[in-house]
Amino acid sequence: QVQLVESGGGSVQAGGSMRLSCSVADVTFSSYCMAWFRQAQGQPREGIASIQDDGETTYADSVKGRFTVSEDNAKQTLYLEMSNLKPEETTMYYCAAEDSTYGRIWFSGCNFGYWGQGTQVTVSS
Repeated sequence: QVQLVESGGGSVQAGGSMRLSCSVADVTFSSYCMAWFRQAQGQPREGIASIQDDGETTYADSVKGRFTVSEDNAKQTLYLEMSNLKPEETTMYYCAAEDSTYGRIWFSGCNFGYWGQGTQVTVSS
């Protein structure tokens, strides 16, 4: 089974940078599409960055040029480098992994169904 644990969230001033990490407990880590989502209260979960099993990356227009997704297969860890953060980006951020059979959330051509518990990011003005 796939287990995802996010870390690195916290508080930062507007215009600042943060790095989120997602530890993936699965021996076939490199075979999954992986992604970062964020979700504000009462709103749909929004895909913001993904990396496919062939290494291709996809970014939402709202974060393109500011966020970078990467992975370290040896450490089985997914990263999200965020820069020039905005106060409106204060919300929960989630790590996600592909589940082609049962997943119901689509982003970047992959069907996501495994989720971490999330990490809070707060951007102050």
